[in-house]
Amino acid sequence: MKNRRGHMDCARLGRFLDRPGFPWKKLIVGFSISQYIFEGLLSLRQYQILKQTKPPKVLEGEVSQEVFDKSQAYGRAKAKFGFVSGLYSQIQNYGVIYYDVLPRLWALTGVWLTRYVPEKYSGEIVHTLIFFFTFNVITTTLNLPIDYYSHFVLEEKFGFNKQTIRLWIMDMIKGQALMVVFGAPLLSGFLAIVQKTGNSFFFYLWLFSVGVQVFAITIYPIAILPLFNKLSPLEPGSLKTGVEGLAKRLEFPLKELYVIDGSKRSAHSNAYFYGLPWKKHIVIYDTLIEKSETEEVIAVLGHELGHWKLGHTTKLFGIAQFHMFYIFALFSVFINNRSLYQSFGFHKEFPIIIGFILFSDALAPMDTVVKLLMNILSRTFEFQADEFAVNLGYSTQLAKSLIKLQIQNLSTMDADWMYASYHFSHPILPERLGALGWSSGEKANGKKLDAEKPIKASDREL
Repeated sequence: MKNRRGHMDCARLGRFLDRPGFPWKKLIVGFSISQYIFEGLLSLRQYQILKQTKPPKVLEGEVSQEVFDKSQAYGRAKAKFGFVSGLYSQIQNYGVIYYDVLPRLWALTGVWLTRYVPEKYSGEIVHTLIFFFTFNVITTTLNLPIDYYSHFVLEEKFGFNKQTIRLWIMDMIKGQALMVVFGAPLLSGFLAIVQKTGNSFFFYLWLFSVGVQVFAITIYPIAILPLFNKLSPLEPGSLKTGVEGLAKRLEFPLKELYVIDGSKRSAHSNAYFYGLPWKKHIVIYDTLIEKSETEEVIAVLGHELGHWKLGHTTKLFGIAQFHMFYIFALFSVFINNRSLYQSFGFHKEFPIIIGFILFSDALAPMDTVVKLLMNILSRTFEFQADEFAVNLGYSTQLAKSLIKLQIQNLSTMDADWMYASYHFSHPILPERLGALGWSSGEKANGKKLDAEKPIKASDREL
């Protein structure tokens, strides 16, 4: 009874939102421009912080003026690049909408389907696959200049890029190949579920997405990661003994310890774990081992395993599933919204994939709020994982490692509170050191560090 009432409520909401002549296009363009302006204003606030000439007080005894100046210059360079790349993305997005690229490309790929594909394979699923991969090739090509500049100009200038042109191209080719190999069956499954399960499709779509995530966790280290990086077993020694001892102490189901050749592409450094609940693998970047003391690496892993022991990974997975279910349920409200399709030039055909793309654009304001809330939660978890490492006895080692990585990464030493709240999933270093009880009188190395050999941290920093 409750299930039927829920379907009726969704149907009523769907009819309410499906209003002929409603300016969906103007609304979505307005959302996009407003978000760009808002994020631009936040970046301007952060840019003022990046013009400061002195490091935060807690880092004064750790960071030389030369390193701080380089860090600030790197931050300003990334901020300028972010403004330009964001503007370029806005122009692309506006061009796609203004020139009705979506309906034109859908019609063109429909012609290709009729001419070159046998009739028994015709239909919305095959048409969608042709449309999707064509659109992906177009957007990838348009973004090549931005991607090239990021790697071979910006990152190269500050000593972070380790890729060659050949490796960069090969990575793109492999990425496109994986898109076809895995994307085609996943997208086909998505469409088939929507077509065949009626008004309850969102529930089955959610179950499908959960299965895909479990499959990805299983297959990624076996079939995908080796295409880009080499994983080698960690050699016997004090580090391996220490990590295995830590895992045993925490009852962490460690199966294998690997070293990854992260230095192949970048000077970044990180450590992480992956796997199913009963069989986990720890991966340590070669650059982290090279630039850190053994106890500091173990302290980093103490932090990472703290996320596992405290249930952070399980909680985030659960939140992600709830969010996914909510998204699919909302999509069921919009999937038959003719006014939304018509606003973007689809008057006779109403493809599922187009509906999902437009729905995602309409959902942008909510995504912004979700991003803010998830970053707040993530920063809370980071403090808790730091505290967990402290309780293991690694307070000093963790603080030293964080300082080293911050300096070697040329990471931002300080941040505007509003910018950090919106963008950062991790607390800034001064906040973390304050929570660890670190004072600038304690040296990470007994002297101020330099940045002769920078290590650029990956997106998922410690």
